[in-house]
Amino acid sequence: MKKVKIITALFLSSLAFTACSSDDNEVDKEYPVIDISASNAFPVQCSQMTRGQKITFRAQFNDNAALGSYSLDIHHNFDHHTHSTEVSDCETAPIKKPVNPFLYINSVTIPSGLKTYEAVQEITIPQDIEPGDYHFMIRLTDKEGWQSIKGLSIKIL
Repeated sequence: MKKVKIITALFLSSLAFTACSSDDNEVDKEYPVIDISASNAFPVQCSQMTRGQKITFRAQFNDNAALGSYSLDIHHNFDHHTHSTEVSDCETAPIKKPVNPFLYINSVTIPSGLKTYEAVQEITIPQDIEPGDYHFMIRLTDKEGWQSIKGLSIKIL
């Protein structure tokens, strides 16, 4: 009888360990992907925008498990600082002090459970802002918290 109890205990223990080794418990360790390679993606490196007009941001987002959110940040680059993730440089205007620069920051939650998402967002470029060199930053975060950043140099005319 004692042997039966020991064998039963070992069997049940092995079942418990097997149940815990499911693929569902794997931790996501991959960064999400910001894809602006499609022909309709906007902006891309060195894009130009006009004051007083609406632009349509468009990009494809992908993740191996689940996407979380994205944010857009447009800010001046009148001092020629850098955090662009693109390899090509754009022609820049001379360094200047900002007087009335454009600043745009917006966060969007991606619907739950999606691995692929096409982001489309209208942005109005105010008429009264200062023209010049700007950065267009895209930050994409997956459900696990991994974040990818794409920094683009743009010009507002």
